[in-house]
Amino acid sequence: MKSKTLKFFVKGMIVAGAAFAMAACDDVTKPAPIEAAEEDQVQESQGEEGQVQDGQGQGQVGNGAAQGGTNAGTSTGSSGSQNASLGEPNSSAATMQGASSSDAASVQSSSSEAPALPKIYLANDTEEEKNFMSVEYKPGSGADGEGILAYPTHMTTNPDQKHAVVIWGPGGGTAPSAYEGMIRRLASHGFVVLALSSSPGDGSKAIAAMNWLDDQNKNAASPLFGKLDMNTVGCSGHSMGGLESERALIKDDRVITAFLNNSGAWDDPGANKVPANKSIAILYGEGGMERGNAENDYNRSDVRAPACLIEMTGGTGTECYDVTPWQKECGWGHGSGSWGGMAATIAWMRWHLGGEDWRKDDFVGMSGKYINGPIIGEKGNWKGTCKNF
Repeated sequence: MKSKTLKFFVKGMIVAGAAFAMAACDDVTKPAPIEAAEEDQVQESQGEEGQVQDGQGQGQVGNGAAQGGTNAGTSTGSSGSQNASLGEPNSSAATMQGASSSDAASVQSSSSEAPALPKIYLANDTEEEKNFMSVEYKPGSGADGEGILAYPTHMTTNPDQKHAVVIWGPGGGTAPSAYEGMIRRLASHGFVVLALSSSPGDGSKAIAAMNWLDDQNKNAASPLFGKLDMNTVGCSGHSMGGLESERALIKDDRVITAFLNNSGAWDDPGANKVPANKSIAILYGEGGMERGNAENDYNRSDVRAPACLIEMTGGTGTECYDVTPWQKECGWGHGSGSWGGMAATIAWMRWHLGGEDWRKDDFVGMSGKYINGPIIGEKGNWKGTCKNF
């Protein structure tokens, strides 16, 4: 009996030992669960940002004298200045801001390949109604030394990632400094912006500005050296600056999109001359003098390019548009897009230059932010329509 008992005891010990060895092996091969604190470390670091709103005052408008074959008019508007310091940058350039290399490894795909770096540097924060990254703002720049250059204080340091370029055209008779809010907003989202000293409306100054930036991109002594993607350029502007943008889009292969604020061409060439592989948006105010031009430019039957027409409605103001001989519509006027409506320009450039394709739903379709949504932070609503998308 004792020998049988001993045999059972030894056999039991062997089985138990094998089970213990298997359990120990499992403990080694199974990954430990990620604690909540470790998960937090792989979240994008947002930081405390000075989200400073620009002065949003609409520009007061002078007489709409026809220039360059259009009646887009001139503007003597002024934008609110922005002197408060902005928050530190949040950029898609950094895989993990403030994270260690081991943190970065923890967010790699199952194939152990690091996430692809975005081609274009943008602020991680996506709200187009706000400013994010701190900005270098330099008057006295450009081909004629009378423009304004603006770019993020902290630019990309990765040679495989570049900044997209936006050329801004001021309205006829208006200094580029009047658009400081728009210029800073664009740069704070990651774009390198060059505002022209004036807008002749034929694209010549916008093209000269791109040539100047191309030289800066190749100049080792420039802060822009090697930072720019000169094949990812957007043009935008107000009134005559919108026409300057439209002509540059037609004439120069470096420009892939244009956003016209309170503008539009009544005569040729207009949106109908924009190549089908480019895109254009035209914004107008319900009571703006540019309304007829904007609608005519978009509604041409031979427009081949993807195009959007966006109206700002429900505003307050003194400008009126004759709906009928006995009825006038007032509200958002000729200065609307570049001030109270600047978010639309930012969103469009982040979509077409920055590659944020999810923004398409904000512009194209039956519902979306710029199709029938409220103008955030302002009175009124967007009313948009698109074609050829």
